[in-house]
Amino acid sequence: MLFNIFIVIATFLFMEFVAWFTHKYVMHGWLWYLHRDHHQGHEGSLKRTTPFFLIFAIPSAYCYMTGLMYQDFRLYIGIGISLYGLAYFFIHDIIIHHRFRILRYWSNKYIVGIRKAHKVHHNYFEKEDGENFGMLIVPFKYFRPAAKKSNSI
Repeated sequence: MLFNIFIVIATFLFMEFVAWFTHKYVMHGWLWYLHRDHHQGHEGSLKRTTPFFLIFAIPSAYCYMTGLMYQDFRLYIGIGISLYGLAYFFIHDIIIHHRFRILRYWSNKYIVGIRKAHKVHHNYFEKEDGENFGMLIVPFKYFRPAAKKSNSI
């Protein structure tokens, strides 16, 4: 039981690296044509980046299915991937981009810091010279100013 919880937490944490790597080298690399409208603006709720969720949903579904079939650790890997996907949706779509106007203002230093880092990331309109490719882990420099201006972003 404890080992299964460890697998879920370790997978969740590892997914931040996977998301960073995918964002930097795939979305800002050879699949930039799908990610570009996320940086350059696009009207409507569906963007060309929408299918990127499959990059993470397919391995998660595979882990759920095989983990349940063979009753092994893969189930807990699938749960970890799913929890990261849920965190991504909540942080990126709701908190950072306000896709659903439920939560608007934050005084939490961490939330303000990741929003600032993401805003800096979006200052780059082309695939080169970007920064801040992670979602949950960003450089500390974005948290220091956040303490002074907690609701300014």
